[in-house]
Amino acid sequence: MSQARIYLKPHRDGSVRRFHPWVFSGAIANVIGKPAEGDLVAVYSAEGDFLASGHWQIGSIAVRILSFEGDPEAPGFWADAIQAAYDARTAVGLTSSRRTNCYRLVHGEGDGLPGLIVDWYDGVAVLQAHSVGMFRARTRICEALMEVYGKKLKAVYDKSSGTAPFKAGLDLVDGYLFRAPDYVEGGHVVSENGHKFLVDWAEGQKTGFFLDQRENRALVERFSKGRNVLNLFCYTGGFSVYALGGGAMRVDSVDSSAKAIAFAGKNLELNGFDASVHQEYCMDAKEFLSSVDPGRYDLMIVDPPAFAKHRGSLDKALRAYQRLNAAAIEAVAPGGLVFTFSCSQVVDRQAFLEAVFSASAQTGRRVRIMDRLNQPQDHAVNIYHPEGEYLKGLLLYVE
Repeated sequence: MSQARIYLKPHRDGSVRRFHPWVFSGAIANVIGKPAEGDLVAVYSAEGDFLASGHWQIGSIAVRILSFEGDPEAPGFWADAIQAAYDARTAVGLTSSRRTNCYRLVHGEGDGLPGLIVDWYDGVAVLQAHSVGMFRARTRICEALMEVYGKKLKAVYDKSSGTAPFKAGLDLVDGYLFRAPDYVEGGHVVSENGHKFLVDWAEGQKTGFFLDQRENRALVERFSKGRNVLNLFCYTGGFSVYALGGGAMRVDSVDSSAKAIAFAGKNLELNGFDASVHQEYCMDAKEFLSSVDPGRYDLMIVDPPAFAKHRGSLDKALRAYQRLNAAAIEAVAPGGLVFTFSCSQVVDRQAFLEAVFSASAQTGRRVRIMDRLNQPQDHAVNIYHPEGEYLKGLLLYVE
């Protein structure tokens, strides 16, 4: 069956010609054929020029582009795309590091594969499909991973049940797409910058670990010596492990998830830290912060989940960031550091900065921006798709 053809309205092809990977529904003039969600479609200008091929989608983003020239159905397409992603990680030293054996292999649009996330955990590839098209391509993606990694690949786990569109009639059941004969399940431990972490991709959030904070965790390690550290929204204790690794006097970890807190404790133990220098609190991070005696902590990590999933909740999210950061800035000791983050894609860098500015002004304290923080190299941003920059942060010094 031939691909359906998508014709754009006059003068609405500029973004595609500039290699932006999305076609919005409002730009479409006509659809020739009856594509089902997830089908490959061909995109043409109003004049009939071929522009791109991609996955058809129900919603404001109508096409997620896979190729501006080649055929996504051609033999080798998926292996070539995965190899290109692998080569990019090799270029920044991630595939051969002795101290880090976990990283993001495919970052959606950043690697020319919109709707696909693949994280590598020391021989296990965990994938998440965020679109119907990518969900239906899982077998080919798995085969491509096997071709690129060879015997290094021990398993491929699909964790798309929470990310693929559930209304599309898909069989959203997580599970292994591939397991090598010598693969042993359970007790998965990875290394990041020499620190050890338990990863549970089946039950944990996202793919099991927040790989996007690797470089920022290392920065916390640099500045933790001799400090009392508070890690809010700690999840499985990544920042806490690094802080103690950097010589923190004490670290308190706070998260509302009992399962996450239990993992944080295991990760601290796994890295050989004495329980007397670390305390876990299973409670709401904002409530905990409101009860903190001012000056108790001289380094804080404020890394909340996304407060805004869509633009309709942007104003509410910005108010939440302002309140949270005001409480942290108010409570931190004089001469203290606050690492504060937003992972909400719809909250751009300037809006987040303004929310933290308002929070600082509310406290009346003198605050300096010492650094601007980002997502790491393996969470690459396609230069033609600036929306891929979602993680932003600030390192604040508070007098």
